[in-house]
Amino acid sequence: MNIVSNLIHTSPFYEVTALLTLAAAVGLVGMVLRQPMIVSFIAVGVLAGPSALGIVQTHEHIQLLAELGIAVLLFLVGLKLDLKLIRTLGPVALATGLGQVTFTSVLGFIIGLALGLSVITSVYVAIALTFSSTIIIVKLLSDKREVDSLHGRIAIGFLIVQDVVVVLAMMALSALGVGVEEGAEGTALGHIATVMLYGLLMLGFVLLFIRFIATPLVSRIAHSQELLITFAIAWAALLAAIGSQLGFSKELGGLLAGISLASTPFREAIVARLSSLRDFLLLFFFIALGSQLDLSLLGAQIVPAVVFSLFVLIGNPLIVMVIMGLMGYRKRTGFLAGLTVAQISEFSLIFMAMGLTLRHVSAESLGLVTLVGLITISLSVYMITYSHSLYAKLEPLLGVFERRNPFRELKLEKQAIPAGQYDVLVFGLGRYGKAIAHYLQEEGFKLLVVDFNPEVVKQWRNKGAAAIYGDACDPAFVAGLPLKGVKWIVSAMPQHDIGVTHEDPRLSLIEGLKQQNYAGGIAISTQHAHDQDILREKGATLILLPFYDAAHQAVARLKEHMESTNA
Repeated sequence: MNIVSNLIHTSPFYEVTALLTLAAAVGLVGMVLRQPMIVSFIAVGVLAGPSALGIVQTHEHIQLLAELGIAVLLFLVGLKLDLKLIRTLGPVALATGLGQVTFTSVLGFIIGLALGLSVITSVYVAIALTFSSTIIIVKLLSDKREVDSLHGRIAIGFLIVQDVVVVLAMMALSALGVGVEEGAEGTALGHIATVMLYGLLMLGFVLLFIRFIATPLVSRIAHSQELLITFAIAWAALLAAIGSQLGFSKELGGLLAGISLASTPFREAIVARLSSLRDFLLLFFFIALGSQLDLSLLGAQIVPAVVFSLFVLIGNPLIVMVIMGLMGYRKRTGFLAGLTVAQISEFSLIFMAMGLTLRHVSAESLGLVTLVGLITISLSVYMITYSHSLYAKLEPLLGVFERRNPFRELKLEKQAIPAGQYDVLVFGLGRYGKAIAHYLQEEGFKLLVVDFNPEVVKQWRNKGAAAIYGDACDPAFVAGLPLKGVKWIVSAMPQHDIGVTHEDPRLSLIEGLKQQNYAGGIAISTQHAHDQDILREKGATLILLPFYDAAHQAVARLKEHMESTNA
């Protein structure tokens, strides 16, 4: 073992190689356990630290990569903070986001004091608990094809509110941190005023850059994809360095760099190309974090970590459900949206690490929040993945979170369905569903289309078509459908691999139709040929295989064209 250790530490290259190998191995285990990479990265940091394998020796190299990773992460967060999007936030996203942040920070502060933490540590921990992981939530919602669902859109809305709070919290922390080293040049208040002035000047520069320079400059650079990415990284690092030099942190500088490009038409391209680099560099942040943790001190943090974890796992979803219930949403929508805030974020750890650098908090406090992160992220992944099954079990207890008149959803659901009898109901208005609906209409079938995205339903209605908002996973909705005389139900909903998830909306739809004694045909689309037997066993009459069917039709047309050419 000593020989291996000595070999690793003979060169920084060997050390980084060992870290990457460890990360790949731990990441593989995490993937088997269906955990997000952030959990695996934290585990790598702890294992590589001095309390375990002791791989990290050249701290300056790891710290450099960690700082660059944080700059890129904050840059990508800033890219999402399009000022136009922030101005158009819906009232539910604003109320839910601010309500959850206020509730979590106030009650978290009280819990911290009750557990014996100091006032400043309680403030830090309470604020750290308010952040939820945008990366994890969007990834899980995307995997479940629920980003465009009502609860998915609301969740992403209040995540944007949280991102704004992150900005304000880091600005405040940067300003307050200046007063830590009070010298002969002036008082702490004078230092803070100077930094605030620099901050306003830099913000003014960013606003001018957005107004006059950003789009023309990036449009010219975007002719070369390689140059676009190089420019994005350089811009993030440059503003991070300027921010650090002016005294208000690399993190805030990187975030302002992202905001300055958020209104350009190329932000999605930049995000897509830098996401993998962000994930890679964040590995070194967690390694640097782990190298600061003393596992022998974490034993005393287990009880507080469990208390704070239960608070985040239970308290955060409850407050979201309360607010959404008061605003007129059903308990189901509130529950599914609430589960998305049942974990803390990588920003929570970054926030605590900043506090440690400024000597506001101790390494023990950072270890406490790290433990809370491991617990809440690990458990919330399963809570969100199996959210519909969890709701089915808890549904009898959730009535208190729904008003007698959930007017917001009733307004969506009770839009008048044109009178008459329908031949076909089509669920899902993605590209495939829209195409099916179009050709069915051309064939003269009377059609009713259903989708869980209110905006898509509105667009379809504006075209004069019969469309309603609804979720196929909700038995109450399926029970209210005009099924009399319907010959076919067609599901073109987002595709899931039934072997991977048990919460497939197509299976929920089939089960709901069975409960209503529907006797017509049920056509289900799938991109996974191995799902056919399961779908037929559950009750599907016809299986649609979009890619196979399209390929078969393409071959038939090619054959027809070749025969006509030969003739």
